[in-house]
This record gives sequence, C-alpha cells and structure tokens, in this order.
Amino acid sequence: MLYSNYLDISIDCVVFGFDDNENSLKVLLIEQERISDTIDPQKALPGDLVLKEEDFDIAANRVLQELTGLTGLFLKQFYAFGNPQRLKHEKDQNWLQKYRINPEIRIITLGYYSIIRMEDYKLIPSSFASKAEWVDIDEIPNLAFDHNEILEMALENLRIDTINNNISFELLPKKFTLAQLQNLHEIIFDKELDKRNFRKFIKKMDELIPLNEKQKGVYHKPAQLYSYERNSK
Repeated sequence: MLYSNYLDISIDCVVFGFDDNENSLKVLLIEQERISDTIDPQKALPGDLVLKEEDFDIAANRVLQELTGLTGLFLKQFYAFGNPQRLKHEKDQNWLQKYRINPEIRIITLGYYSIIRMEDYKLIPSSFASKAEWVDIDEIPNLAFDHNEILEMALENLRIDTINNNISFELLPKKFTLAQLQNLHEIIFDKELDKRNFRKFIKKMDELIPLNEKQKGVYHKPAQLYSYERNSK
C-alpha cells in the first residue's frame, strides 16, 4: 500500500564510506535493473517508497537492507526534495513505467545520510538493484532522477556535522594516523589544509587518544596511531 492516490513519499539514502587502502571517500550506489537491451541501466542512490503504515526511519533502514544488505547503520534525515519535475526526465520515466504501479504520481523524497567503516560491511544487492558498489566521490556519474542534487546536499550536511559534531571520525578505522585524518578532511571539504595548523588544532581535542602503537607493514617511517573516544557528556 502506498501513501495516497495523489502523492507518494520515498526515501533516498546517501551512504559515505572511507576507503582506508585508497585514502578516498566513497559513496554507495546501486545499479537499477535493465529496462531494455538498448538502454544502459542507470546508477542511483539506494531508495524506495515508504509503505503506508511505515515510520520514516524504519523505512530508511529497510531500504538499505533490501537494496544493499546493510543493517544497523547510523542514519540522519537531512532534507525533503519535492520539485514537481524531479522525476519527469524521459530516462527516469522509462524506468518508472516498468517498475512502478503509478509511474506518473508525484513523489516527495526524504533524504537520509549515513557514514560507515567500509571494512565492517559486505554489500549484498537485491530487490530492483542489480549491483551495489562503492564509487569515489570524485567519480560520481550522472545519476538517476535528482540524485546528484541529493548527494551534494548530503555532502554539505556531512561537512556541517564534521565541524559541529566530529562525525568524520566515524569514517576512519578504529586506529588511524593524523595523515589519514587530514586527508579525509581535505576530501570532505575539497581543499588543502596546512599540516602544521591542522595537527595543532586536532591535538587539542580531548577525545583524540594517542596510542602506544605505530603503523605496521608500511614502506615509509611508521606513523603513530590514534583513536577517537566520543565524549558522552
């Protein structure tokens, strides 16, 4: 059962992950089911309609579980997207005509974003997602619907929460170097940061815990490792 005969509400999820091996910020995308032999499938954010009696947060968790196999993630609702023309492009209508009962109905989307440590999760695409994959933030293609706009707004919210709530630490491995931390911040804010000033600022944080450990298996001089313990107050 859908939300009404005139309007549907959907959930789209932007999931950010940090690739420790490549030192790169990734976004989780799905590949839609192919609609014909002549039209290439589009990439999109994981998303689906909200069921009539379903809570929005529960719907967001269901969407990720059904389309990617991910469960138990932190999710934050950050914006509602309601442009009446957001689904009217021909490429999107072709897909909707095949996979939606009422393809012409207006849909308002609630955007959620999540951050995860990529090594902790395994992608298992299902439902109408033929593939789920991590794509570098700098290599995002033209996505289905208005998903590029949704992604950009999610990234802006990630920046705000990095400044106000230190949310970026949730992307890092549990033990990390200051170089990894700075690199992640440079990717998130899309600008180069002065190494000396960045480390001076970061080391003032009570939540940053220096460990009596160094990197292993590296070809350069091993760097000290740190952890982050969020203040519960």
